[in-house]
Amino acid sequence: MRVLFVNWVDWRDALGRGGGVAVYERNLARALEGSGIEVGWLSSGLGHDLGRGAPPRWQAVPGQPGHYRIVNSAVLAPGQLAWDSPAQLADAGTEAAFADFLAATGPWDAVQFDNIEGLPVSVLAVARAAGARVVPVLHNYYPVCPQVNLWHQERRNCQDFDQGRACVTCLPGGQTGPGARRAALAVIWQAEALGGRRLVPVAVAGLKAARAGLGLLRRLRRRRAAPAAGPAAGPDPAAAARFAARRAAMVAAINAQAHRVLCVSDRVRDLAAAHGLDPALLQTARIGTPEAVRFDRAAPRPALCDDKGHVRLAYLGYMRRDKGFFFLLDALEGLPPAIAARLHLTVAARRGPPEVMARLEALRPRLAGLDHVDGYTHAQLDGLLQDVTLGVVPVLWEDNLPQVALEMHLRGIPLLTSDLGGARELGNCPDLVFRAGDAGAFAGRLAAVLGGDIDLTAYWAGARAPETMDGHLDVLRKVWSGSAG
Repeated sequence: MRVLFVNWVDWRDALGRGGGVAVYERNLARALEGSGIEVGWLSSGLGHDLGRGAPPRWQAVPGQPGHYRIVNSAVLAPGQLAWDSPAQLADAGTEAAFADFLAATGPWDAVQFDNIEGLPVSVLAVARAAGARVVPVLHNYYPVCPQVNLWHQERRNCQDFDQGRACVTCLPGGQTGPGARRAALAVIWQAEALGGRRLVPVAVAGLKAARAGLGLLRRLRRRRAAPAAGPAAGPDPAAAARFAARRAAMVAAINAQAHRVLCVSDRVRDLAAAHGLDPALLQTARIGTPEAVRFDRAAPRPALCDDKGHVRLAYLGYMRRDKGFFFLLDALEGLPPAIAARLHLTVAARRGPPEVMARLEALRPRLAGLDHVDGYTHAQLDGLLQDVTLGVVPVLWEDNLPQVALEMHLRGIPLLTSDLGGARELGNCPDLVFRAGDAGAFAGRLAAVLGGDIDLTAYWAGARAPETMDGHLDVLRKVWSGSAG
């Protein structure tokens, strides 16, 4: 069997782009070694020639057998850079390059699209016409959300795109033109080719300075040309119609061309169906982790409180609004003193701006203890989490399956989660779930923990074991071969 994996960035990317999907593909690559399955890896959307007019083409990645890329794709990547681009739906040149690639390197039994970013969705039909089983995987929400994460204006969970009107005003500050975005990607790609990582920061710094200067010029021009203030205008109806058409066309293309659509959690599957994807195509396929064996070996935390009666709470990840960090600060600041005084908080995340760090530090007198770790490596997690009795995953968006939740779950740490995304499916315990963004509900769950109202035996009896790599590959083989339906 021959299987092609498609993503906007190669999992061997020298700059480490791609987040959790790149980690997933890296783990798959290792698990597939010696499996008898021949694999290929195609990326698209990042590589661009300097200058204008060069047609899309494919090439093998130098020094990396089995790795390929589409250069000069009409669809820029990651997804936000293709904002409001008609090429996201169809582009003849990019489709031709993709078809040429399949003809030259195929036949492929299956093409697994770990992301469609960086390519027009019309390539699904190209892959199907070439005889491959077409398998999109929903690691994010790009097919129904050009922002990819259903997170409106970097402020709130997007539950209604208002027929495209919400999309028009979604990206704060607007965007540079597509030509400038493509030129920026070309400069970064050429800098990487010439000097590897060494030249890329210089190129990025120069591009940021140029973008800031261009932004200032645009603001000055708009100010000079602005008419006298009047009633605020609503979103451009034509732009709203384009975003509505984009969602409808993406969903229609997947429904027409996919043989199976894999969802990394039940919540993702439910959302996909709610957004119009055919339920008959949808299948939950939780990603495998090489560390799944930890779950069976780890001793579950025997209690939610330590011997002093304190809950030792841990937050891992980023100091970002969508991850719920600022909600967590708000909620902790508003806790009744009797609850706050029994919490020991560990925050393992890169330092935020001074005002954020000041808010975190101001919590110290209210809590039983506070530790901040300025970022961490995977190798440090065992030490960081050694004394933690409860992990908190307070996400404010439909986070498909947060890696930080999995890391704590694997180590026998119960999880207190919001009701958004897939993290709550690990513990599978409604008693440790609170309404996202609801500080009162968060406080209520902590009060239940401190009051001894949570049955840990029942928690671990209902907890879901993480998927092993072998188990995940068994699922994929059935999907790739068609034996799963």
